[in-house]
Amino acid sequence: MQNIGIVGIGNISKIYLDNLTGMFGKRVKVTSVTDIIFERAEKAAADYNLKAYRLLDEMLNSGKVDIVLNITPPQSHYEVAIAVVNAGKHVYDEKPICTKREQAEHLLKTAAEKGVRVGGAPDTFLGAGLQTCRKLIDDGWIGKPVAATAVMMGHGPESWHPSPDFFYKDGGGPMFDMGPYYISALVSLLGPVVRVSGSARISMPTRTITNQSRYGEIINVDIPTHIAGVLDFACGTVGVLVTSFDVYSHSLPRIEIYGTEGTLQVPDPNTFGGPVLIRRFNDEEWSKIPLLKSFPDNSRGLGITDMAEAIEENRPHRASSELTFHTLDIMHGIHEASASGKYYKVKSKCKQPAAL
Repeated sequence: MQNIGIVGIGNISKIYLDNLTGMFGKRVKVTSVTDIIFERAEKAAADYNLKAYRLLDEMLNSGKVDIVLNITPPQSHYEVAIAVVNAGKHVYDEKPICTKREQAEHLLKTAAEKGVRVGGAPDTFLGAGLQTCRKLIDDGWIGKPVAATAVMMGHGPESWHPSPDFFYKDGGGPMFDMGPYYISALVSLLGPVVRVSGSARISMPTRTITNQSRYGEIINVDIPTHIAGVLDFACGTVGVLVTSFDVYSHSLPRIEIYGTEGTLQVPDPNTFGGPVLIRRFNDEEWSKIPLLKSFPDNSRGLGITDMAEAIEENRPHRASSELTFHTLDIMHGIHEASASGKYYKVKSKCKQPAAL
């Protein structure tokens, strides 16, 4: 059983702690936590009967950690992850793996040299909803996929997030915040992407925080907030991906896959469940498909648990460094295609993750 240490006690840490000590507690063991604000780590340690460390180095040198779960803010992912792999430990990053390609490339190169693994969120594509969709596509229910649409549109996190500034800085924006869910879902269903194009814009130069704790503060926007991309998959499918913080409401499905024999409506890729809907070419109505039994509820931690077991079983893990880097490469490629007015040929390689 692999021992897990957690870096970063913030908004998403509770669900990881609940699941890794609960539903996955017989498959992995959480031993320790650390945070730049030590009081957060102390409280989490007390709540879950763990060891709290003031410094990451202390955790890495404790002898009680095999894998580090890195759930710090995106701008800190590389700094933490490279320290972990240099210490000879495996690391699993929250999304994105790093904010820059060069950082991710160096991280993966160093990990290979050290003989350790890198994995990363999201792991929602391993949930019952998307795995049910994967089986339907693999079993030919919609024929050969020819096209796909994926849409994530809202009006930004400044009304509810306590510290929304980083969403509008380098490494943020709707593409880097939510794009990983949609891209990893599409790659898990259709395989890797070989070429992208896109258009992106900053619709409003500033954002006003409206949450109670910081009401009225102004954020300068440094990254595009509405992005429309086209993804050419190696299998021949053409996909459209739209991510936006500029839309108040819409009625578009989150993801649909269009095949030669029907259409598949895919559930929210930021969840683990359904609904899954299908309409074959000769159907008059949509049919709701029962989900596969495994992981229909919030199962964050499934990816790192699969990684831990893959290490012991000497097999590839599904939420892999190749998938997370491929996702990062695609996101940057869409932004760069908009800036250059040219297609971006995706350089990263990624195999379609094995079905769960």
